[in-house]
Amino acid sequence: MKLGFDAKRAYHNTTGLGNYSRDLLKILAAFYPDNSYVLYNPKPKKVDRLSDYKNLIEKLPHSFLNKKFSSFWRQGAIVNQLKQDKIDLYHGLSGEIPRNIKKEGIPSVVTIHDLIFERYPELYSFFDRKIHFNKFKYAAQNADKVIAISEQTKNDIVEFLAIDASKIEVIYQGCHSVFKEIATSSEIEKVKSKFNLPEKFILNVGTIEERKNLLSIVKSIKNLDVHLVVVGRKTKYYNRVLEYIKTNQLTNRVHFLEGVDLKELSVLYQSAEIFVYPSIFEGFGIPIIEALYSRTPVITSKDGVFPEAGGPDSCYVDPNNIDEFTKAIDLLLKDETKRNDMIEKGHKFVQKFNDEVIANAIMKLYKTVLNEN
Repeated sequence: MKLGFDAKRAYHNTTGLGNYSRDLLKILAAFYPDNSYVLYNPKPKKVDRLSDYKNLIEKLPHSFLNKKFSSFWRQGAIVNQLKQDKIDLYHGLSGEIPRNIKKEGIPSVVTIHDLIFERYPELYSFFDRKIHFNKFKYAAQNADKVIAISEQTKNDIVEFLAIDASKIEVIYQGCHSVFKEIATSSEIEKVKSKFNLPEKFILNVGTIEERKNLLSIVKSIKNLDVHLVVVGRKTKYYNRVLEYIKTNQLTNRVHFLEGVDLKELSVLYQSAEIFVYPSIFEGFGIPIIEALYSRTPVITSKDGVFPEAGGPDSCYVDPNNIDEFTKAIDLLLKDETKRNDMIEKGHKFVQKFNDEVIANAIMKLYKTVLNEN
């Protein structure tokens, strides 16, 4: 097969949707090497983590006008290139497909990661909400199949976009292979030394924004003898967290790290006593499975998608109940037997997100769409 992909995120985003795009493309290229995967990139790439795979072929806009107005090319004019390249099926990896792709008879699939802009509209501007809604609604209506990355997202697509559930396939996303590699003791010591970290700490990973709810963790450790390490891009919300840290003399116990590469991040996961993830809402929650692969016990939020990602043996709390969070952290820090039990069971559970499982599910869906067209 010759498969086309919206590669904007794969070549221009270093986290989130970029990671999903790159990881999916890599595992398809690895497990189904006989196919050609054509990656349509609107602009010269900023991130190049796909060049090791010869069957991943980058394509830029052909004409001067399409290069100059690349966003319009991606939304519509790209279809001419798809036809010229004889693409069998097109996959929009981040909630979008070209406007006239159905009319031109090219089968398509779209992945929708979340509808947070509908669940929490106060976190988005009116203009951004309208743009997101219109793009996602059009894509879900006009693609042959919709991939939701969790049951939570599937339910939201049905509720907010009014798409029939039978059109939606839940295919979980995995994580980068580096989180499945066991770090050596020297690698752990090197990372701890580089970032001047204490011997024992709990870890949080994710953008420092209100929805991710870092402040709940900071408040929960106020009266505990524990260090917190935080890895994530800072937003205005960071200032609220920092103000609380300074007011409550926690500066020496909360460590914000910058310039952490993927390998170092995997080592941090493996070095942590506990991974804490008190997010209010996610489409899935990749850091949870990164932690489980790293054999680190997880404390996370009890509602929404989080039990899907964390499995039956992670620890679930009300993310806004500081006392509940404090007790959960304290219990796991003191109970090594409990931590070890969670580690073993969590590592067994997370195998359902292995690359081969995901690659097979995606390819099965592609073939179903092609057989129906």
